[in-house]
Amino acid sequence: MTQDYRRFLRPEEISRISRLEIKARHIVEGFLSGLHRSPYFGQSVEFVQHREYTPGDDVRRIDWKVWSKTDKYYIKQYEEDTNLRTTILVDASESMLFGSGAITKYEYACTIAAALSYLLLRQQDSVGMVVFDDTIRKRVQTSSKQLHLHALLAALAAEDPKKKTDMYDILRRTAENKSRKGMVVLISDLFADRDSLFRGLKLLRHRGHDVLILHVMDDEELDFSYAGTTKFEGMEEAGDLVCDPRSLREGYMKAVGQFLDDVRRHCAKNVVDYQTIRTSEHLDAALAHYMNHRIGMRQSVRN
Repeated sequence: MTQDYRRFLRPEEISRISRLEIKARHIVEGFLSGLHRSPYFGQSVEFVQHREYTPGDDVRRIDWKVWSKTDKYYIKQYEEDTNLRTTILVDASESMLFGSGAITKYEYACTIAAALSYLLLRQQDSVGMVVFDDTIRKRVQTSSKQLHLHALLAALAAEDPKKKTDMYDILRRTAENKSRKGMVVLISDLFADRDSLFRGLKLLRHRGHDVLILHVMDDEELDFSYAGTTKFEGMEEAGDLVCDPRSLREGYMKAVGQFLDDVRRHCAKNVVDYQTIRTSEHLDAALAHYMNHRIGMRQSVRN
């Protein structure tokens, strides 16, 4: 997809794309500059094959020896380039609209997805994206071309959280759509039927996909520090409630703790990598967790 796609978007979507791209570049470049020696970044691995150069590819990967013999541009591909195909799933259900601070969960999730996409493409990995609620609202097929970032950001910018979540159907369709084994990164508040979520994760693992969950939660959802008579507006058809939150805190915290424990236990049982991410946390936390997961993947394959 070229820059021409912008003429099909609303002005506010173009503005959101620009902001996301700036944020993603700033976050990733800052994160990388803070790294010292890494088992992943900056290291080449075994050469596999050549493929013809296409606009948007990193010119540093051109094999000039081949060019001198054929007068054509070819890109060197390494084992790393052909090993990983990542699909990022971004929850756009109505509950993701919640935010007690400067940013909603959906805005935070979009920023994570944008930064991960930029990071993956920077390393010549293939990345695709699914934005969903109770159905798939946007799907972008996997590609490793640098210009692919604009298509990924456009999918995020075009959506506003609306409906409920049908997690099993989304995970099932993702499993069926991925013909090759790869990584699936789910960015969500996981406010969905728990059994459906667990069945979907189990199906992805059964199909051989590696799964990483970045569980995005607002501070108030985790701490429930409200005081005084408060009106809680329900999302996803939950209804409204006016009450003194102090009388609910003990029961609420117990329910949230049970929810998180259930998710962690199921993920551990099915070898799904899981991390709770607060919207108040710097996005480096999400990138660092992804990096640790990716490094662990490569080490387990080599062993």
